[in-house]
Amino acid sequence: MVDIVLASASAMFLWWFSTGVLIYIDGLPPRTFRVSLALTTVAGLAAVYGLAVSSADDTVFGAYVAFCSAVVVWGWHELTFLMGLITGPRKTACPPGARGFERFRCATETVIHHEVALAATLAAVVALTWNGPNQVGTMTLWVLWTMRISAKFNIFWGVRNLAVEIIPPHLAYLKSYFRKADLNPLMPISVGVGSGVVGFLTGRAMSAPTGGFEAIGLSLVATMLALAVLEHLFLALPVPDMVLWKWAIRSHESGEHPA
Repeated sequence: MVDIVLASASAMFLWWFSTGVLIYIDGLPPRTFRVSLALTTVAGLAAVYGLAVSSADDTVFGAYVAFCSAVVVWGWHELTFLMGLITGPRKTACPPGARGFERFRCATETVIHHEVALAATLAAVVALTWNGPNQVGTMTLWVLWTMRISAKFNIFWGVRNLAVEIIPPHLAYLKSYFRKADLNPLMPISVGVGSGVVGFLTGRAMSAPTGGFEAIGLSLVATMLALAVLEHLFLALPVPDMVLWKWAIRSHESGEHPA
């Protein structure tokens, strides 16, 4: 049981710290973006290699390497989006009066390049790790990708807490596609299904041999999914989750980032 707790604590720390680093980097002056992107790209390529190599390593160490590698790869994509490098062909606010499918089409055009890049990366990782005994990294990316899609649909249809503090000025037009609402029909489904899968994975982890690869790997993936469910709850509740990253948001408040 101690090993599962430690694995979960490690996953939570990595989630908290990596998210904060991304928020902080994106809040720095644009003149720093080139260096930041170069460094994170090197880390991202190393992480892809880590995913490929660790897929053949079904040890506890291999599980941690695969999990951390997946988070780094995901973080690189998030940074390219926040920097405005890989977004979509539409870089303007939602047209006045756009409703229904028209609003959805316009919103999709703002992020479609990013979504295609994420899907292509996921497909590449699936191919690289295919038939490998260690699927922790691939499972982690599946969780992140699925819950990100869910979060985007929820924000599009309406949530209570939009958490727009981390949207940089050059992506301010995205806010026009967000909708503020107490609750939308998808949110209970997202939280319910996600929680159910968390329970399933946690049960599998607890029934696996103590301290083994399966217990640790499933615990890492289950924790990441639980954190994604928590992020959905933050969207639905009037609770400012950005308080968790006050140290990172300071870079956005420096006044050096042009509008």
